[in-house]
Amino acid sequence: YYTEQAMDRNYVFNESVENLTLHIPVIAVPAGNPANISRLEDLAGPGVKLALGDPNGPAIGKVSEVICTQAGILSAVEKNIIVKTATVNQLLIYIASGEVDAAIIWEDMTSWGEASGKLEIVSIPEEQNKIKTIPTAVSIYTEDRELAEAFNTYIAGKEAKETWKKWGFEPCDA
Repeated sequence: YYTEQAMDRNYVFNESVENLTLHIPVIAVPAGNPANISRLEDLAGPGVKLALGDPNGPAIGKVSEVICTQAGILSAVEKNIIVKTATVNQLLIYIASGEVDAAIIWEDMTSWGEASGKLEIVSIPEEQNKIKTIPTAVSIYTEDRELAEAFNTYIAGKEAKETWKKWGFEPCDA
């Protein structure tokens, strides 16, 4: 989304855009899954306390809204939202602290230190999900285009893919 905006506004060299990793939405629940969330539709159940990203804030907020709309559960889910966050990091805090029963976050966040041992993942089936990518691009404002392009190539390369995996990302094949 943000890279598309940068491309539309001519902030990046469009030919430099390359997808690095997949950005996969998942349902995160506190350790032990006290609300027994096992599928997307469970987020619409009575009494479920949810934290979702604000659709006008973090990208995951917009994505969550699309996922729930396409599943036909948005109106029921909205009744269960106790907080809409301005940042994706806040979602992790609400889940890790047990203040909510579930949140839709990016899968890579589940490997962050704050999450360690404090949450579980419920996958969203691919046909219901809105999997995104994390791209890289060279800014038109770079002071050293050659160096920026070299860095772009490096972070998309084989060696970097191992680092992406280490931090919970699924590298793109292309």
